[in-house]
Amino acid sequence: MRIISFLTLFMNASAYPYLDKFENWISQYNIIFRNKHHLYDVLRKWITNDEYIDLVNTENKSYRLGHNQFSGMDEFDFIHYVHQNSVQQRQPNISRRGPNYLEQNNSEPLYVDWRTKHAVTPVKDQGQCGSCWSFSTTGALEGIYAIKMGKLVSFSEQELVDCDNIKNGGKDHGCNGGLMDNAFEWISKNGGLCSEEDYPYTSSNGQIGKCQTCSPVPHSKIESWTDVPPNDKSFMTALSHQPVSVAIQADQKDFQLYSSGVLSGNCGTTLDHGVLTIGYGTQDDMDYYLVKNSWGTSWGEEGYIKLGRGPQYNNGEGQCGILLEASYPNM
Repeated sequence: MRIISFLTLFMNASAYPYLDKFENWISQYNIIFRNKHHLYDVLRKWITNDEYIDLVNTENKSYRLGHNQFSGMDEFDFIHYVHQNSVQQRQPNISRRGPNYLEQNNSEPLYVDWRTKHAVTPVKDQGQCGSCWSFSTTGALEGIYAIKMGKLVSFSEQELVDCDNIKNGGKDHGCNGGLMDNAFEWISKNGGLCSEEDYPYTSSNGQIGKCQTCSPVPHSKIESWTDVPPNDKSFMTALSHQPVSVAIQADQKDFQLYSSGVLSGNCGTTLDHGVLTIGYGTQDDMDYYLVKNSWGTSWGEEGYIKLGRGPQYNNGEGQCGILLEASYPNM
């Protein structure tokens, strides 16, 4: 029996108009239910989100919402999901010496997108593992490596998850969170990082593996890293030279259901998610930062989000706190 036919036997008639759309969502995102109670719970939350999406999209905001793999979660489910995938808080005064673009007084271009310079790999998906910090780290390394070496290489998040942890002498926590600066330090001490091809990602189910031996990609050693002062000017200057790792608050409903445009709605500064900023620009008179996420291409703009840019966001701390914990590796 089709799910929609099964539900019509038990659901209130007010839910009937949603069922075709709900079943299409189930099929598109391959949603699996533990039992009928789980099914009913997800449907209830999905209907609430569907109505919220329609409401926000009628308000003519600078961004639009849409259904994705998180549409069956309410705000509490999503907060739990994001906080399982959280970054650690960076300790003050841990910047390592390295090239400081901020002292060069260069004027920034009006538009930056490192994808056009072949310095960004395709969007990846961390799955159920709290490894966002490793994806932010590899993204920053992929960017500077492509810029310096003229070759785009996909680096291994799994090596960081398996090997850069307390058990193996590192400072991060595998699927339970980490910090990009810690991972930069580990890569520096390790003499580089292996490729995704040699050490593929296997932690989508939330489980880490045993640290494996592999050969780091030649010339991938990080010599140092730089923490960016928390202001738009410094951040844009850094971004004009290379992709930059950042931590943001990602547990808000508009972030959960983001589909396109420049996110200008409420988004705080309680940092809980590591991502990669790959550029900035302006769309429909709205300035933005271009951010690569690690939730696959079914979320956002094919895996990306444009976060509002300017001093009006969180008293200068940036939309979703994007300016608070930015850093980049030096080679």
